[in-house]
Amino acid sequence: MTTCIVTTDPAVDRLLAIARTLGGPVVAVVAGARAVADAVAAGAPDRVVWLGEPGDAPASAFASAAADAVAAAGPAVVLAADRPADRVLAGAAAARLDAPALGGVTAVVPEGGSVLVTRTVLGGVATEDVRATGPVVLVTDGGDVPAPGAPAPVEEAPAVPAAVRVVETRPAATAGVDLRGARRVVSVGRGLKAREDVALVEALADALGAATACTRPLAEGVGFFPKDRYVGVSGRTVTPDLYLALGISGQVQHMVGARGSRTVVAVNTDAEAPIVAEADYAVVGDLYQVVPALTEALR
Repeated sequence: MTTCIVTTDPAVDRLLAIARTLGGPVVAVVAGARAVADAVAAGAPDRVVWLGEPGDAPASAFASAAADAVAAAGPAVVLAADRPADRVLAGAAAARLDAPALGGVTAVVPEGGSVLVTRTVLGGVATEDVRATGPVVLVTDGGDVPAPGAPAPVEEAPAVPAAVRVVETRPAATAGVDLRGARRVVSVGRGLKAREDVALVEALADALGAATACTRPLAEGVGFFPKDRYVGVSGRTVTPDLYLALGISGQVQHMVGARGSRTVVAVNTDAEAPIVAEADYAVVGDLYQVVPALTEALR
């Protein structure tokens, strides 16, 4: 028996595909709108247990009810998409089942009475294989919305959520384009000495038609950039055609977020900095001299 936990996003076709490879019945527990339950049902699990219309309660308010529904199904494996609300419900299910919870899962393979789980560790720079027996909760990429097919039955099991309500929803303030879709990125690290010097970086980015980014200390430490601008393990992951790294040492915590770049160009005063080894091209020099010259040349 495999149970899939779903909240407000029905993009779970990968969860259902993994569940089918494990054998046995597949049950989806949905803490979201009826439309989500119907979309999940179209992916042909054996059953869908729907906890009722959430109204103005956030999906996380159904954590206890979802954990009860998962435990009632008696699963050997619980799958959840790597999304905020889904992770909350996955954690509640793990606690109810007294089961381990593993994140960053990239592959699940059945092996007799156990499953072999491959997951990323150390911020994505390595993987490990874990063999799990008994109940286990796995968090992985949900995939896409299931293609419409012969729907599974949707069983209504209205639940009472925790006394939490959504009183307002508003978009987060962001600066410029979403880094994840940028084709050129100019990123800066602790080689930048003062807030007013951000203008140097922005001028170069403007000349390149690029988005600006930074390392974590410049966003969460000194506040030179908004927090949605930093690249790294706990920040954004980018895949541009060009990643221009200015005054960035190139520690692994940052480079995990930039390794998908097609071409990396570094500007650094230290020829032995890790970023130089990571880069396709490197300029050993002071960004305060190199950046204005490069900007002028591009203009």
